[in-house]
Amino acid sequence: MLEILMAGGWAMLPILVCSAAALAIVLERWWTLRRKSVLPEGLGEEVRQWARSGQLDPAHLDALAAGSPLGELLAGALAVRNRPREQIKERIEDTGRHVVHRMERYLNTLGTIALIGPLLGLLGTVIGLIRMFMQVMGGGMADPTKMAGGIGEALICTATGLVVAIPAYVLHRYFRSKVAGYCIDMEKQATALLDELTGPATPVARPRRTPSAASSAG
Repeated sequence: MLEILMAGGWAMLPILVCSAAALAIVLERWWTLRRKSVLPEGLGEEVRQWARSGQLDPAHLDALAAGSPLGELLAGALAVRNRPREQIKERIEDTGRHVVHRMERYLNTLGTIALIGPLLGLLGTVIGLIRMFMQVMGGGMADPTKMAGGIGEALICTATGLVVAIPAYVLHRYFRSKVAGYCIDMEKQATALLDELTGPATPVARPRRTPSAASSAG
């Protein structure tokens, strides 16, 4: 295996660096985006119970915000619980953007690795083929068997780039979809807490016109 990697030339170095970075990102995101870490079981109901009983001192809010992304979102709503519904909703949206940004940390890097992996492999292959044909032109590789072996070695870069890029792309899409699902669940919990704090929004009834008023208007 080491001989195969070395045969790919210097272009194998950035591909190997990308593979190591992709592996580190995948392991870190897998650990960080566990469901029990993002959406602890029963946390939403527990926070709504706090709101009903008035247990909303700063220590509770600080511990809630530090515990999980969902806790941070709910703590942001509780911090402005005495304001009008629209202001609480704006705070939830602002906090939610920060929470989602942190959940998507490093995913752009993983997507970039999935994109440039095949390009780096292709670059290494092209450089290897150019070097081989320059040797042929100089009369250094007249044997067709050696030429075929040189082409095979040059294609190692392309194969390695694809081996790195395909899992990186699949896992990038997986983590993206996972974050999107978490966002839906957190939105549900935040809406339930918003209704608990302010009551469900009721539409404003439009005054009905009496028959006499309608006839006089006509």
